[in-house]
Amino acid sequence: MELAKLYGSAVQGVSAITITIEVTVTSGQHLFIVGLPDGAVKESEQRVEAALKHSRFIMPRHKVVINMAPANIRKEGSAYDLPIAIGILIASGQLDSTINEQYLVMGELALDGELRPIKGALPIAIEARKNNFKGFILPMANANEAAIVSNLDVIGVQNLKQAADFLAGKIQIEPTVKDTRALFAQSQAEYTADFADVQGQENIKRALEIAAAGGHNVIMIGPPGAGKTMLAKRLSSILPPLSLNEALETTKIHSVAGKLGVDASLIANRPFRAPHHTVSDAALVGGGSNPQPGEISLAHNGVLFLDELPEFKRTVLEVMRQPLEERRVTISRAKVAVDFPANFMLVASMNPCPCGFYNHPEKECVCQAGVVQRYLNKVSGPLLDRIDLHIEVTPVTFDAMTANVKNERSNEIRDRVIRARDVQTERFKTHQGIYCNAMMPSQMVKDICNISEAGKALLRTAMERLGLSARAYDRILKVSRTIADLAGTEEIKIEHLAEAIQYRSLDRSGWAG
Repeated sequence: MELAKLYGSAVQGVSAITITIEVTVTSGQHLFIVGLPDGAVKESEQRVEAALKHSRFIMPRHKVVINMAPANIRKEGSAYDLPIAIGILIASGQLDSTINEQYLVMGELALDGELRPIKGALPIAIEARKNNFKGFILPMANANEAAIVSNLDVIGVQNLKQAADFLAGKIQIEPTVKDTRALFAQSQAEYTADFADVQGQENIKRALEIAAAGGHNVIMIGPPGAGKTMLAKRLSSILPPLSLNEALETTKIHSVAGKLGVDASLIANRPFRAPHHTVSDAALVGGGSNPQPGEISLAHNGVLFLDELPEFKRTVLEVMRQPLEERRVTISRAKVAVDFPANFMLVASMNPCPCGFYNHPEKECVCQAGVVQRYLNKVSGPLLDRIDLHIEVTPVTFDAMTANVKNERSNEIRDRVIRARDVQTERFKTHQGIYCNAMMPSQMVKDICNISEAGKALLRTAMERLGLSARAYDRILKVSRTIADLAGTEEIKIEHLAEAIQYRSLDRSGWAG
């Protein structure tokens, strides 16, 4: 009988912490797991015993003590089954291995010894490389995900017997290798929805191009069937491609949440998340006893689409206000506080009234007096304050729908967006944490968004005649700066301001009667 030592990992937020798993078999009875395990870890005794039996090993009928250090970190989930089983085999003399301490080992066992996929394989692999482990032994279903990390032998195994034979030197398993850069370059240009599919709506396409170029949040108001959802789903196809670091960060979040799927690898395209309006606070921003990322973190570096915005619960919408400003969300619990990144573009859509036909060019609204305003009031002013572009979407005419015209493809629009973003990258290169016009604080807006006296006169007139609110001022300047970047001019011209002003529909006094 001897002491066996293996290494696993605990995921906290989007990072991982190395866990030492010590196993000893001595005289006595029963199995004890210590080191702050949760219920799922304690239940591993039954899974491990059945898996050992079906793999032609023996569960020791002695006292087995399993210590998981450091003891002050809570160990959660079923991914510790494999290192516990391997530790028992080494400690009981059934497995002779000299390399077990060179590998980080994780995996959930089925009762027949087969391995099931785990959550968080990518952050665990990053932690393994950081701590100079030779390799990472894990379920085959997670091998492609972990293989994103270079300079680490990723050993995918199908079952407990295969893992034990590898550690004993009885078999050789070739590490899973992925050319991350080639995979990334190949997948970047792939997207399922294209703006070429959208007939008409040229003014809405233009507004979404401006939003993508400056990273601006958008709300679309229009009757049902006008194409709001169709347009929103295509926004991610015109956003600039992810950088490799952004792709890794996005993949880590989906890995921790268990959203990557079997045999998945690097996420190379910007995510698009569209939660239903019945979503809870915790599901949207993240939470749980073991904090998990919510929809706003799953949309990190991509688009969060909220369809039928007034139908969302008020509390759900209000919890988004802080993440929209700080671009991260902090989940605090009694013993731990976890940060999840949440740098996303918010795209919302809504009907103008409960019946959907207020301001419709052909159909008449049947809502009673005051109902329209009450419907719009479901969306709070502070939330609207964080949305730069308000776009009125009108139905597509029959002629536009059936016109035999060649619509502009997403990659053509994206080329213009990338050029505008390059200008902004150069502009903000000395400002840490600011990458696009939408992220500018108020003081920077004054310094960067200089307008002529004629421009000031136009803006003053617009604010007085249209009843625009004070909060619209900065937003108009930011959007006009983006329009100028798309036009390739350093100066914000009158026409840029005029176009930006028209994107403040919900700020106009009397818009809803």
